[in-house]
Order: sequence, then C-alpha cells, then structure tokens
Amino acid sequence: MEKGWPELGRVIRKHRNAAKLTQEQLAERSDSHWTYVSDIERSKVNPGIDVLRRIAEGLRVPLSQLIAEAEEGSGSG
Repeated sequence: MEKGWPELGRVIRKHRNAAKLTQEQLAERSDSHWTYVSDIERSKVNPGIDVLRRIAEGLRVPLSQLIAEAEEGSGSG
C-alpha cells in the first residue's frame, strides 16, 4: 500500500530528470539521503514540508509549482 502522494513523487522525478540530476545529486542539493529521495519518488514515504522545500530548492523549482503539478495530476486541483 502506498504511503505517500504518488503524483508528487512523479512530479519530483520528472523535474529531477529534466534537470539531468541523479537521485544522489538531488539528495546532496537538498541535504537528504538518496534512498529517501527514492522513497519519495516511489511514494513509500510522506515527506514533511521542510524536506519538500529543500527538494524544490534543489530542483530550482518553486515548491508551489511542484504541489500544483501534483494536484493537477491527481485531479485535486
């Protein structure tokens, strides 16, 4: 059973790939561990707002944009 928000994980992965970053590189930019980034992308964990903010900064994308894209993908927005 998924614990996280699948659309948000997909949006993060999409932006990471577009930026040509590995999970390790994004983790370094966001002061996280690469396995945690992987777990977020696969909806295995539900990250807190601070982690999401750091990931957005690491991707150089506004957090509000990541959330909006995820909401569009889930039909919630």
